[in-house]
Amino acid sequence: MEQFALEFDLAPQRRIYTVSELNTAIRAVLDSEFQDIWVSGEISGLKLATSGHYYFTLKERDAQVRCVSFRSSHRYWKFKPQDGMAVLARGRIDVYEARGEYQLLVEALEPQGLGALQVAFEQLKKKLAAEGLFSPERKRPLPRFPRRIGIVTSPRGAAIVDMIQILSRRFPGLHIRLFPALVQGEGSVEEVCRGIEYFSRTKWPDLVIVARGGGSLEDLWSFNSESVARAIAGCSVPVVSAVGHETDVTIADFVADLRAPTPSAAAEMVIPTREELLDRIAAARAKNTQALRYRIAMLERRLRQQGIERALNVLHRRIGRGLQRTDEQEYRMRERIRAALDSRERARRALETRLKRFDMRPRLAADRRRLESAHTVAVQTIRVRLARRRSALDQLSAKLSQLSPLGILERGYAIVSNQSGILKHSAAAPPASRIHVRLAKGSLDAEVVGRTPGKV
Repeated sequence: MEQFALEFDLAPQRRIYTVSELNTAIRAVLDSEFQDIWVSGEISGLKLATSGHYYFTLKERDAQVRCVSFRSSHRYWKFKPQDGMAVLARGRIDVYEARGEYQLLVEALEPQGLGALQVAFEQLKKKLAAEGLFSPERKRPLPRFPRRIGIVTSPRGAAIVDMIQILSRRFPGLHIRLFPALVQGEGSVEEVCRGIEYFSRTKWPDLVIVARGGGSLEDLWSFNSESVARAIAGCSVPVVSAVGHETDVTIADFVADLRAPTPSAAAEMVIPTREELLDRIAAARAKNTQALRYRIAMLERRLRQQGIERALNVLHRRIGRGLQRTDEQEYRMRERIRAALDSRERARRALETRLKRFDMRPRLAADRRRLESAHTVAVQTIRVRLARRRSALDQLSAKLSQLSPLGILERGYAIVSNQSGILKHSAAAPPASRIHVRLAKGSLDAEVVGRTPGKV
């Protein structure tokens, strides 16, 4: 007994921790060992709380760690983190005692390039864009008033509930058919493709809506697969993509004929409200009725002005009966008026074509052009002839100047004449006869004193 008591007394005493004490102790150990560390990973499940704090998870292939960045820390970051982004996070390890979980308090974040999912997204996006699946030319317009709508989504999600409520409220009596499909996880891609192919094969709906609520990049990854993209592109009816929230973008959004920010927005975009349609019909009917009443009132006024009371009474009865047929004859009357206007227009164009054949203005214009051309040619011909005549005149003047006796007088010669004419021989001027001598400048009257016979 004494030996047993001794051994019992030597046994170590138990140290009992409360949960809070244990978490505090663990936090102290982690805080002392992991004060300033760098962790690399891929962001997933990013959320921005109303307090301004970021909550996300850093993932790699087989591990993850929860992270939080307080508003005072991330306010100086130079970029906005996104799901799928590979980053380097600097911070310290802390224990969140309320849940007994450790987390990384991120103080600084640096991008490390695109994450694996984001890289796959960009690669598939470039591939399909090169094939022309994103081309605006292949986008089909949605029917203005669809009567049957097919929806491919989860039957248990909030998206289908919101869409049915909005469609039923906007246009009661609309035919809706749901193809239940997984929208996340294993097998979701195949089920979404089967839903799209089912509606494409049966051609039952006027359009198809592929919908899913918001989530992280991993949650929405089924709609970034190549199979879903090609199923949407090959669908025989227009497809509306309503995946995630307004900030979420998937490959399905690029391939679809129309992208809706949310499933609820898709329900509002594909169908107008019934009240809006009825208001349009009522407005058109009121406008037509007002036009007919105005026309009838003008006819009545003209008939009253002509004083044909008896005919007016007859017309009143006819108008009363005719008003009952106004609605059914309205479209027929419009067609006849349009046909008459078209016929008048064709006749006017034919008369205009015939009139152009007898129009004197083109002929006068052509004659005027010919006259102007002839006038130009005549003026040019006259100018050429005048130039030639002036040149000939100048040549004759030059010859005449060379042969003129006045030029000879300038060289010191003189012209001697008497009553008989110009003297060429001295025998023609006997002594004591009077002669006239013409010089280059002036003339002389002289008397012959003597003469000398010249040699011939």
